[in-house]
Formats: sequence, C-alpha cells, structure tokens
Amino acid sequence: MNNAAMDDAKTERAATVALPQDSANPVLVEVTRGDMVESVHRGRVAVVDTHAKVALQWGDIDAPVYPRSAIKVLQALPLVESGAADAFGLSDAELAIACASHSGEPRHIDTVRQWLTRIGLSEDELACGAHWPRHHQATLHDMVRAGETPGDINNNCSGKHAGMLTVAHHLGEPLEDYTQPTHPVQQRILGILEAICGLDLSKAPRGTDGCSVPTWAVPLSNLAYAFAQLGAPDDLPPARADAARRLRKAVAAEPFMVAGTDRYCTTLMSVAGEAVFVKTGAEGVFCAALPEYGLGVALKCDDGAARGSQYMLTAVLRRIGALDDDMAAKLDALVTVPIENCNGALVGMVRPAPALSF
Repeated sequence: MNNAAMDDAKTERAATVALPQDSANPVLVEVTRGDMVESVHRGRVAVVDTHAKVALQWGDIDAPVYPRSAIKVLQALPLVESGAADAFGLSDAELAIACASHSGEPRHIDTVRQWLTRIGLSEDELACGAHWPRHHQATLHDMVRAGETPGDINNNCSGKHAGMLTVAHHLGEPLEDYTQPTHPVQQRILGILEAICGLDLSKAPRGTDGCSVPTWAVPLSNLAYAFAQLGAPDDLPPARADAARRLRKAVAAEPFMVAGTDRYCTTLMSVAGEAVFVKTGAEGVFCAALPEYGLGVALKCDDGAARGSQYMLTAVLRRIGALDDDMAAKLDALVTVPIENCNGALVGMVRPAPALSF
C-alpha cells in the first residue's frame, strides 16, 4: 500500500471509529454522594463566533459527532427559504414545532394534525415512526385509559417531518421516500448543513436518526460555527438570513412547541426569550445560539446522558454571561437534580466539575 492509500485508509478509519475509552475529554459534571464523587460526566464543548474563531473550548471539538435532533432548526431552514412557509401561511406555532422534539402533548399533536390537514396532506404520509408521548404524567396515561395506540403523529419529530413534507408538497417533489438520503428534501438539507457548517460532508460518516432521516457527523467546532451564524446571520445569503431570524422569532414566541411541559429547552427559552436559542439532541448533544454575543455553542456529554448535557450547557451559558442568576434559578428544578434516598433525605448533588465551574 502506498503512502497516499495509507493516508486515505487512516482517514476513513478515523471517521468511523468511536472515541477511545481513555479519551482526554475532561470531567465537566460531578455527581456526589456524601463526601465522595460517585459518578462523573465527561464531555467536550465548543464556543465559536461568526468568524469561526474558537472563543472557549473543553475537550476534543474536532472529532465528529452525530448532532441528531440538536439541528432541527437547520433542517427547518428550507421550510422558509423555499417559500413554503409563506405559501401555506404557516404560523409561529407551526414553524416552532418544525424545530421541535415535542413531548406529544395534545397541543403539539393538534398543531401538527391541523397543519397537515390545512395544506391538503395526511398524517398517514408521515414516515417518522410511532412511539408513546414523552409527556407520560397525563398524555400517555390518558391514551392508555382510552385504549389508544400511538401513531407517527405522536413521534417527537412529527413537526420536523411535517415541515419536510410541506417543502416537498410546495415544490412538487415526491412525498414518498422523503426520508431517504437521495430525496431532494434531504439533499437540500445536506447542502444547507455543508454551507452553514463550512465543510464538505460528502465523505462524512452518515447514520440514520431515530425518526428515519439521515444524520451526518459534524465536528462540534463546525456545529458551534453554524449556530453562531444562526443567531447573528448578517453574513449569510439574504434568504437564509431571513429564514434564520424568522425561525428564531417563532421559537421565542412559542417555546412550548419546541419541547413541552417541564422540559429544559422550553423552560430556558421561556425565560430568555430571543436572547438564547437552545436545542437538545439524543445521546447528550446540545446546540445553542447567542445572538447578542455573536456566539454559537455545541457540546456532547460523552456518555450520552441528558443529565450531564443539560448541566454542561447551563454552566457554559452562565460562564459566558448569557444566563443571569434569575434565569438560572428557574432552571434549577430541571438541572440541579437533588440526590435523595427513598425517605426523601438529601444524600448528594449534581454539580459542575472544577473545569467547568463559573
């Protein structure tokens, strides 16, 4: 094998293997019991400005990650750019749920169902798959008592898929197989990801997300750069900049649609308004746009835990100054989860590790 072939083989291997277990990514969150740290969450965080300059960094921010649902707002950009949002008169609630990982509460389901019906589509055309609603305290229990079973519309990604179908419908593209990587809907999204992240994804690892659409692996530094531009889009092409502003405004107006009752993303954006856009993704990924700072944030909790990723993001936003004490206090019930025994006595805590302390 010649040197060029060896280099190609190394590149392909590096792109497809996971980080080693002895990764140097730092411990960013600690979980205590008594006086001892019982568990830790390692992670990596990139904070990048609109010129692609790294402002803050923890761990390896150049290794690719699957962003999963953290980039739904980027996947929704064609909904506005294509003219579909205007053609079908989409409301702020509909645009927000197109960016959502919703809890499947009645308002979420009604919004998607009425949207599809109004534009002449059926929920049967959704291809995201079915799962029970995340909002189990009321919604799931009500469905079980009523003898109902979940459909694709109950999927947390049904709003995103409604957006994809709406674009295809508006542009006269096939509705069938819209989740496939070669479909115009997914190719359009891929082009946007490459442009806004500033990299070629033609040889990037590609997987299939939980809702059946493709997910391409992107380094955290590039994801953070994309979200910096989402928040401060003046250097984007005019149509894309307008789409970014419109989606952020819609989410700020309807934060409930992005997640739901007692969910981190909804709570944070309810208190922060347009000052902070955040979106979680599966396996411990988070992305955020901070328009007033011209910064984007992308992080991954290495073990995939939501507990770790939420605490990491809160600590990073506080360190930057994007969350004040009052805002952070409203997140405490969701992030600072007390470690209690079965009698309700406090026996430990979740806290930022020294590397992330603010």
